[in-house]
Amino acid sequence: MHIHILGICGTFMGGLAAIAREAGHTVTGCDANVYPPMSTQLESLGIRLIEGYAADQLALGPDLWVIGNVVSRGNPLMEAILDAGLSYVSGPQWLSNAVLTGRHVLAVAGTHGKTTTTAMLAWILECAGRAPGFLIGGVPMDFPSSARLGAGNPFVIEADEYDTAFFDKRSKFLHYRPLTLILNNLEFDHADIFADLAAIQTQFHHLIRTVPGRGRLIVNAREPALEAVLARGVWSGCEHFQHRDGWHLRSASNGRVDVFQADAAQGELRLALPGEHNRANALAALAASAHLGVPPHDALSALASFRGVRRRLEWRGMADGVTVHDDFAHHPSAFEATIAAMRERIGQDTRLVAVFEPRSNTMRMGAMRSRLAASLAGADSIYCHRQGLSWDPAAELVALGDRAACLPDPQALLDRLLADLRAGDQVLMMSNGGFAGLHDKLLNALDERARIREGRSP
Repeated sequence: MHIHILGICGTFMGGLAAIAREAGHTVTGCDANVYPPMSTQLESLGIRLIEGYAADQLALGPDLWVIGNVVSRGNPLMEAILDAGLSYVSGPQWLSNAVLTGRHVLAVAGTHGKTTTTAMLAWILECAGRAPGFLIGGVPMDFPSSARLGAGNPFVIEADEYDTAFFDKRSKFLHYRPLTLILNNLEFDHADIFADLAAIQTQFHHLIRTVPGRGRLIVNAREPALEAVLARGVWSGCEHFQHRDGWHLRSASNGRVDVFQADAAQGELRLALPGEHNRANALAALAASAHLGVPPHDALSALASFRGVRRRLEWRGMADGVTVHDDFAHHPSAFEATIAAMRERIGQDTRLVAVFEPRSNTMRMGAMRSRLAASLAGADSIYCHRQGLSWDPAAELVALGDRAACLPDPQALLDRLLADLRAGDQVLMMSNGGFAGLHDKLLNALDERARIREGRSP
């Protein structure tokens, strides 16, 4: 079958394209912006990419058009598809029909931690010899790509609550029909499509309704918003993590961290990733893999070798004594957790400079602005820019005093950082976008500063 994918360069749709190609389909696709790394990954698979959404792509004559949620009415190609009465389907629906049917689907849902937990779970199953398929919403360091069909029955998927397509406003995860469902956490996000937390909770309960009686929910016990969802009804098995009656951690005085299921010791958690949130992610992955019959000892062994996901506390480089890290954090809760994890890694005495970009739709709309100051308080210096915003972040950061500065645009932000940074500083950049290439620009400028000071030639 020939399928043509609209919006192919998004993380989800690009992963779907790779899976479809592996399944033997002829795959082509288009997007408004065709650029690396996804374009390079897809082209290496023999997938033809077309820039833009011109209606003349109808001449390709695919058997099926697969529509990403970036496509809306008024898109010229979509309008031509509709006018011609051609067969089309959303990306999640295609995946459900063509790939997930008959497989043991392990879905990872929640406001935060989905990508890392999905990658952890896929790695555990890989190390256990289960040859899982997976679709991860990021670039895992332990696999050559973010998605694969998999030779085994398990399929691990990052279950996003964002809407499916312009013609299907349900959350994407409602198409996946999981047998094992991780519910990591839940709070308000995606203010562009959800009116409030209650609206998101309704979608989560719709998801719970799709889990069969022989299935299992793996639920974070520290999330009141999830408990409120469970109170609406549960029809499958349910386990909790981060609770003494379920999967939890106990720390020893020598720094060892052990995993327990109720009162039964399961072994030591050895995880390269810092942060309480990553340890919670690991607990969820352990519990989910146990539902598939993986012994906890084997799962813990796999986690000890887990390297993580790109853009999650990723080291980007060092120049002129300054170290730069990158993280995908774009929500106040994620800012706070990421800063705490960095503190765990570098200690309290090292200067931590947090640089964030209010880029997500929720942040642009100002829905979480009242929580900004508290979420960033763990850093020694805080910088952001206000470009593209209808509200002023500086007004929300007043409580941080002279530690915080808000600049008009990324270039002004770069200039201010160069004036402030000194050897030994650790810079944590947080954005769910490219941040105008600020990571590389900063490292290059710091290197140039060091060359000039030391009298070295370029």
